Amino acid sequence: MNVSMKGIVKSFGANDVLRKVDFSVKGGEICALLGENGAGKSTLMNILGGVLQLDQGQIELDGKAVAFHSPAQSLKAGIAFIHQELNLINDLPVYENMFIGREIKKFGGLIDHKEELRQTRELFAKLDIDINPLAQVESLDASYKQIVEISRALMFNASIIIMDEPTTSLTDPEIERVFDMLRTLKTQNVGVIFISHKLREVMEICDTHVVLRDGVLVASGPVKDTTIAQIARNMVGHDVRTEALAQTAQLDKEILRLENLTQEPHYRNVSLSVHAGEVLGVTGLLGDGRSELFRTVFGDGGKYQGRIILDGKPVHIKSTRQALALGIGYLPRNRKENAIIKDMNILDNGSIVTLKKNTRFGLINRKKQLQDFERQRKELQIKMESPTDMISSLSGGNQQKVVLAKWLAAEPKLLILDNPTQGVDVGAKEEIYDIILRLARQGVAVVVLSNEAQEIIRVCRRALVMYHGDVRAEVSGETMNEANMMRLATGG
Repeated sequence: MNVSMKGIVKSFGANDVLRKVDFSVKGGEICALLGENGAGKSTLMNILGGVLQLDQGQIELDGKAVAFHSPAQSLKAGIAFIHQELNLINDLPVYENMFIGREIKKFGGLIDHKEELRQTRELFAKLDIDINPLAQVESLDASYKQIVEISRALMFNASIIIMDEPTTSLTDPEIERVFDMLRTLKTQNVGVIFISHKLREVMEICDTHVVLRDGVLVASGPVKDTTIAQIARNMVGHDVRTEALAQTAQLDKEILRLENLTQEPHYRNVSLSVHAGEVLGVTGLLGDGRSELFRTVFGDGGKYQGRIILDGKPVHIKSTRQALALGIGYLPRNRKENAIIKDMNILDNGSIVTLKKNTRFGLINRKKQLQDFERQRKELQIKMESPTDMISSLSGGNQQKVVLAKWLAAEPKLLILDNPTQGVDVGAKEEIYDIILRLARQGVAVVVLSNEAQEIIRVCRRALVMYHGDVRAEVSGETMNEANMMRLATGG
């Protein structure tokens, strides 16, 4: 199948989101759809997926004009949309998930489990997928869940699959597993639209690319004819810095010291220190224990052995409330699940940590709350319409800035950032890096947890590399390079 979108225009009120955008993808091709958060990528794909209606323009499938008024119509035409939040039910086996919404029924209306199992096995064999159809979905790792979603799309006879940030929460081996699946799809003449902020992955797996900026098509063509630097430049409209940023850090007193901190099976005998004005990196592969380690520091990790020393005094942190009172802030890894409250507006999300200081006799001082948030909004350059809009109305990068705003308002002495730029575009990354370094200059001790070696190298003066709960080494200067850090993170 060949998909062609011509002259697509879409506005929301006075906001022109797409301005005469052309986009095409064909069977057997993996096309990267790129752009900063808010560039119009999701709107364009929601139009193709039948979620939104275009204002002007035309969609053609194999040269014939079509119009989709619902996701069901788009799916019936052979276009499947796999969203970042996978639409699987953990409590059901794989084969039942394959037929959610289109169950095979026997005479009398009962589900024909035997036939569903047979068809699932048949498809898995055709695609050379090593997954037990009887396994519970909750038992699968993230990459196999992605593969189940892709397989389900093919069970719906999809010829074009839209994948929104498919590798955001995957480890390197899991990413390669999904990429193997995508290569198999190419041989089956299935087209893939690959939405991602990870430009190295785009260079590895994609055949073509399209870049949107502010709702306008600014670049397109074969991936082999471009570079990461050129794509990043097209996305943000200027050259993106690549130099290390934290070489001139001036260290002050020690803020945090850990002595032989242990919590089996997550981590063991971890000793480290962080100073005021320092950005310390902690890296490795997913599952290395770094998140569990610093959740313990934030009072969310349960019982542990060893000592936590804050500002020179031993402390035993039993709750996040206590951690906050001690001057510790923590930005968790998964923004959508653990950092934002989807049913609350931007203002409440950005001030929830400091709500107590703006509350008197049980009543919130809305004027003071708004003043405090407005100060953070200006400092972090959060792009938004109104503070009373829902947090879900913002792009991923601006949501992350709101999460940062709530912690900065608390004025922490120690700020722990777990994958602070996960799921944000290259422009927003640069802004977040600037925020991190500004905090360090102001005397905050910052810990950055990240599995992106380049991120650690750019913003950290030194870093610890973890492997299966152990600190393998401290790296800095010449030893803080990508090859060495990957060697240590894989047990070398």
